Amino acid sequence: MMKFIKNFRKDEDGAVTVDWVVLTAAVVGLAVAAYTSIETGASKLTENTDTYLKGLTVGEIGEP
Repeated sequence: MMKFIKNFRKDEDGAVTVDWVVLTAAVVGLAVAAYTSIETGASKLTENTDTYLKGLTVGEIGEP
């Protein structure tokens, strides 16, 4: 039994897999955070552009 415990403690198989799972989860989390930020900014820009264009009449484009 002691030999099994010593071998189990020394065995590093699977440690690389755990590292990759954690690293992949971190990358996915950062990608989700970046996507959310970009989506929010793009939606805001679209709303502002829509509001500006709705306030214009034909012939006013180019005049502030």
